[in-house]
Amino acid sequence: MKKRNLLTIAGVSASLFLLGACGDNAEATEKTENTNTETASAEADSTSDTLTVYSAGPEGLAENIQAAFEEKTGLKVEMFQSTTGKILSRLEAESNNPIADVVVLASIPSMEGLKSEEKLQPYEPENADSMNPDWNDSDHYYYGYSASALGVAYNTNQVESLDADWEAFGEAEWEGRVTMPDPTSSGSAVDFLYGLTDSDEKGWDVIQSWKDNGLLVAGANKESLDAVITGDKDVVVAAVDYMTYKAKDSGEPVDIYYPESGTVISPRAAGIIADSKNLEGAKAYMDFLLSDEAQELVADAYILPGNADIELSNRAPLADIPTLPFDFEGIEDKQVETLNTFLSME
Repeated sequence: MKKRNLLTIAGVSASLFLLGACGDNAEATEKTENTNTETASAEADSTSDTLTVYSAGPEGLAENIQAAFEEKTGLKVEMFQSTTGKILSRLEAESNNPIADVVVLASIPSMEGLKSEEKLQPYEPENADSMNPDWNDSDHYYYGYSASALGVAYNTNQVESLDADWEAFGEAEWEGRVTMPDPTSSGSAVDFLYGLTDSDEKGWDVIQSWKDNGLLVAGANKESLDAVITGDKDVVVAAVDYMTYKAKDSGEPVDIYYPESGTVISPRAAGIIADSKNLEGAKAYMDFLLSDEAQELVADAYILPGNADIELSNRAPLADIPTLPFDFEGIEDKQVETLNTFLSME
């Protein structure tokens, strides 16, 4: 079976996301979503001067890319920002009258699903060759322009230093001190569960040991990190790294590391909708996402850029993060099975 570095299962299917929201966009507020919904409503006029983008965040970076693109091209972007699952549901509801020109998802498998349903069209953007090939579709239907990694975040006021591997958190010294994002609210948590259990035959035993040790499973990525920032818990396993780097830089008592045995890399991919009404604008947007200018915006947001040549000064580079291999075949069904198994555990 084909093996590759663990990419993402964040929001793999709409059915999975009926249970919750994709965790990488946990920073987005209800007010932001409502505003975005209005600005990219079904009545949006897709003229040659307007481009409609559906984006699974992350909040802040998506807006910065939008502003820079509008300034560079003179095109206006109507942005709907939400979770991967809600975007997939919206695309399905609009299937008879497509509105979006470009879609950005925090889920490679979900992009594969759109491709298989013939809802994307191929395009080879400028600078495509500079992107990480493991994050892109070989047929040019989508490109991973950025990624986050999942690690172990800890409160530096309560834990002086930490370099334990995953199984350590089932030991007595960590009883009642560990939290993780709820996989029914965080797609990246499902990424992690699948990656650990697929690559390690003892993976489910490790997770069971965490549960037996008082693991707190509550909230999405931001909520679990907040529990450690406030000191309610000492450690977050499967923590989204860019949120931790951002909090650390703002003065919060947190840090992050990646266990030696490996972890999950979750790319965020973009593609052009098959029935785009502004194809030239959509192509220009894809070109911009892969440009050095946009890739530097990605790096400024503490996120891994698709172009490894972009300088990073505020986080670990991809080359320094050990990753988990896994079987990519049939991943969508396996992801749902993974979530069900976790939910059935005592």
